[in-house]
Amino acid sequence: MNEINEPATTQPAAGATPVPHQRRKRYSGKNPRRFEDKYKEHGRDAETITKVVAGGKTPAGTHRPIMVTEILEVLAPKPGDVAADCTLGYGGHAQEILARIAPGGTLLALDTDPIELPKTEARLRSLGFDEAVLKVHRSNFAGLPQVLAAQNLPGADLILADLGVSSMQIDDPARGFSVKCDGPFDMRMNPQRGQPASALLHRITSDALLEMLETCSDEPQAAKLAPMLAGKEFSSTLQLAKAVRAALPQLGREDADLTVRRVFQTLRIAVNDEFSALDTFLRNLPQCLKPGGRVAVLAFHSGEDRRVKKSFEANYGGGVYSDIAREVVRPTPAEQLSNPRSAPAKLRWARRA
Repeated sequence: MNEINEPATTQPAAGATPVPHQRRKRYSGKNPRRFEDKYKEHGRDAETITKVVAGGKTPAGTHRPIMVTEILEVLAPKPGDVAADCTLGYGGHAQEILARIAPGGTLLALDTDPIELPKTEARLRSLGFDEAVLKVHRSNFAGLPQVLAAQNLPGADLILADLGVSSMQIDDPARGFSVKCDGPFDMRMNPQRGQPASALLHRITSDALLEMLETCSDEPQAAKLAPMLAGKEFSSTLQLAKAVRAALPQLGREDADLTVRRVFQTLRIAVNDEFSALDTFLRNLPQCLKPGGRVAVLAFHSGEDRRVKKSFEANYGGGVYSDIAREVVRPTPAEQLSNPRSAPAKLRWARRA
């Protein structure tokens, strides 16, 4: 029988001031609301993580990859392939691709977020993916041609671009993306570049904001909202959300919430110049693919999806692509139930001639 030794009690040295006992902060309820209070999720507590995922939610500080099975079927990674994940995020898609291109394969991983990129790289390195197989670059997807050139690669066998905002960015109030929790009105994916959303909204004209709301989000209330928001100062996310609702008192709760999300989406797209980056990516994409190479793009709203669809159709008609998705691929009902954030996802693919 094993003996269990009681730990010795440490007595304070003579004359020393005793250190008062401090209780560990309690985990505030089954579902803490504050991002900072979710320390069990941040600490990767297995039991808590399992409960959060089972409830159809994303654990704090993480991201659940969307349509993994469908993407792997389209891209068909195999040993020795050169792959590019143009939006690394939490690395969920990359991890699955890396496992399939070994041995001999290479994954170029791009992401513009200087806060999350080092965390994801460290996570993937800890799984055994060294610099010979995983090459990480801080760049947005428009920089793919430069990344390929820097690696002396003529092209990739498969390319993935997940255009959605990561859960790590959405859930952290300090990043200023969320309408759920108050935070600085920032929205920059790379906080080291450009101006925050608060500065953009303060200097924009009513006409320019009207066009932006219609172009980026198909906002039906754009004409009413633009003069109420343009040129105004908003320092926090909830301050802006409150102003949007106040500008449209005739809307019910659900419609007002949708409008708030569309306004935030519009400003996020503008602050990060997302459409310009996407147009550049799609224009350069054929030259980044080897003959027979495959590309998959996940879009999350109509402005993105229209651009992807038109580019793929134009290049298919011109003989650049030998095949493209005839219909958009959506998450299965089961995935949408288990991960509600997957619901708006639209997958399109193409194959280089």
